[in-house]
Amino acid sequence: MWEESFDTEHEVGCKLDYSPVSWREYFDQMEDVSVGPADSRDVFRIYKAGNDGPLLVLLHGGGHSALSWAVFTTAIASRVTCRVLAMDLRGHGDTLVRQSDDFSTQTMSSDIANVIGACYSETPPPIVLIGHGVGGAIAVHTASNMLLPTTVGLVAIDVVEGSATEALHSIQNFLKGRPKSFKSMDHAIEWSVKSGQIRNLEAARVSMVGQIKRCEVEVASPVTDVVVESNEEFYDQKYVNDKENAASESVYMWRIDLSKSEKYWDGWFRGTSNLFLACNLPKLLLLAGIDRLDRDLTIGQMQGKFMMQVLPPCGHAVQENKPDKVAEAVASFLLRHKFAEARRETRSRQNSLLSCDEEQRSSPFPLCSRLMYSSTAEAGRKGRRDRVRGPV
Repeated sequence: MWEESFDTEHEVGCKLDYSPVSWREYFDQMEDVSVGPADSRDVFRIYKAGNDGPLLVLLHGGGHSALSWAVFTTAIASRVTCRVLAMDLRGHGDTLVRQSDDFSTQTMSSDIANVIGACYSETPPPIVLIGHGVGGAIAVHTASNMLLPTTVGLVAIDVVEGSATEALHSIQNFLKGRPKSFKSMDHAIEWSVKSGQIRNLEAARVSMVGQIKRCEVEVASPVTDVVVESNEEFYDQKYVNDKENAASESVYMWRIDLSKSEKYWDGWFRGTSNLFLACNLPKLLLLAGIDRLDRDLTIGQMQGKFMMQVLPPCGHAVQENKPDKVAEAVASFLLRHKFAEARRETRSRQNSLLSCDEEQRSSPFPLCSRLMYSSTAEAGRKGRRDRVRGPV
């Protein structure tokens, strides 16, 4: 069924390019930010874009990396004036920390505050926290604990306590069912698209680089034996195993073994709905399907405690699969609350959206309620496929 979904978006018979794309196509700069005592520092990989406007702090989901926000970054920057900071969470991507197996919400939310503090000292710009999956839960905890005093807004993407906790039991099966390694970066990108993990080829070509790494393994040993990580940049590597080297060969393996973080899974999501509702900030909840909404959030939405938008069924990796849709929703949120200014070329479109917003507010039924009901039929047709969730 995943291959069928893939074929609907690409012309059948067309040879697709699965080669990786550099982060430079989407971000202005990459930095390694050191935090902590001088003798025991943690180093976090971050990517930046933009020089003016509010700072959008982008937090990725479990198993992904900051590069999962690459295509979204271009999309949001074309709509509003803003700054972007996307970071690899601990244990993910190219971030290197001393306690890489500590994935508690307290530690991970402190990481966010420490990185922002290292980048902007005591005077960071107005911040909008935006998180997907686990990153959404960490964003909620960061905002709830007021770790970043200049935070003005909160956006959670496809993270709902009820549906997340219900899905936790299936994650180990998902992890066991995917390939343990790939013979090239191209093959990993092709798998990610055809399996449905990332349904947008452009996003997969830049994002998968943050999920897997090149390793050397002994030819005579199975891939599960001791692995030596290569420090080379992937852009300069050949994506074919060197069979002439009798001692070892290159394979590409997952950067993080998510199965080892299982003891933290429940803690990531338990209580997040009430924490989200209690945050005294303008809030936006973006969902990939109506079936993900839980009781507490349903009641809170009906009471007008936050904005919500249900996107067409698009899988869990929402900002990668539908970056323009997510950027449009986030831009509308930023403009409605006057956090950012519209780009000149989008102002006429935004005037139309604001007129629509006035009409929606005058309606006896909230926009989100109507979106919920209008999405039910579509969710019924596609919901079974879209419930196959990837890493949290």
